Amino acid sequence: MAPSRNGMILNPHFHKDWQRRVRTWFNQPARKLRRRKARQAKARRIAPRPVAGPLRPAVRCPTIRYHSKVRAGRGFSLEELKAAGINRKVARTIGIAVDPRRRNRSTESLQANVQRLKEYRSKLILFPRNASAPKKGDSTEEELKMATQLTGPVMPIKNVYKKEKARMITEDEKKFRAFASLRMARANARLFGIRAKRAKEAAEQDVEKKK
Repeated sequence: MAPSRNGMILNPHFHKDWQRRVRTWFNQPARKLRRRKARQAKARRIAPRPVAGPLRPAVRCPTIRYHSKVRAGRGFSLEELKAAGINRKVARTIGIAVDPRRRNRSTESLQANVQRLKEYRSKLILFPRNASAPKKGDSTEEELKMATQLTGPVMPIKNVYKKEKARMITEDEKKFRAFASLRMARANARLFGIRAKRAKEAAEQDVEKKK
């Protein structure tokens, strides 16, 4: 029979061999050191490439709650790469993340990411595969000497918030009812089709009456 409400727990055996079931965390400091050494080893291995990985696009978070925030996405869309004049296969070799599934829903985001790609391409120092025979697009010897490994994220994305100055509340703002306006807008959107249908039927009936 199951215990009822806030009564005493029947025949508890909570102290039986508890030491065998304890979850310890004594390896945490060593794990921290191991992760740090792994990061340093990876940085040395991929040098002079950036430590943080490839360039990511600036995307907006989904849903009405977070869509005011801009963050780094998975990769640039094929449309953005085409507009920036970068081949999709070449992009991955020069440190640009590509996401073929992503679609551009707005012109603003497309233009912003194309500008981001162009700015990255202008700052990029490209090492030649063969130092004795550099190809078109490779950096010069002077630029190669200036190259250093970037430790932070590549072209970090910053959210800029405009602070509004304090002012007096107007009479129109005092009279405005936000909840009622939202409900009315939802009702208008919901009843748009049926209202259009009724208006069309009424117009047809008027035409028939005139006949």
